[in-house]
Amino acid sequence: PPELSILSSCSPSQLEGLCSFLQLSTCPEPFLVRFCSWLLALTPDLSYTSAAILAQQLFLRRVLSLTQPPSRHLMAALTSFCSKYSHPFCRVLVAAVLQEPGEGAEQTKLVCELVEECLEPHSVQLVLSQVLEVPLSEKLLPVLQAVLGRQEVLPPELLDLLVLTLCQQAPAFATSLNFAKLVTAVLTVYQSQVS
Repeated sequence: PPELSILSSCSPSQLEGLCSFLQLSTCPEPFLVRFCSWLLALTPDLSYTSAAILAQQLFLRRVLSLTQPPSRHLMAALTSFCSKYSHPFCRVLVAAVLQEPGEGAEQTKLVCELVEECLEPHSVQLVLSQVLEVPLSEKLLPVLQAVLGRQEVLPPELLDLLVLTLCQQAPAFATSLNFAKLVTAVLTVYQSQVS
């Protein structure tokens, strides 16, 4: 709808107010899918800040409250949004999932699925750097495994940080099978760069 062009001209506070007025954080999921398809058609593209605000308003509450796998509609909306605005999406949503205390099994699975199937290579690197910024836990090991599964070429400084983190954390994960798989994956995927 032509009215959506207002999203490109709003200030951040106006956009937050508009999202609140439209109750986007609680709108039905089928509408969420349609709304995200409209966002993809917007020209010009949304600014980074506007996309980050929309990622927060549309998805943050829904994803953090997941107690079972996301619905087909929610997954379609997430995938659609990620296809165009993966960087702000990662900055807002993935960061929140990584910092969420506790198990967060469904959230972790969701991040893994997005890493494996949706995110652009530069966003995969962003997810890796975000994981390495927080204390490593058993919950985060599958996310690292998903990143390595993409077999992306990593900048040397990011690969060095990954290897250093794994070396430092090894004693804490001495009995973890997932950690052992992760180290094996690093040595397999980046064998020419790891001495």
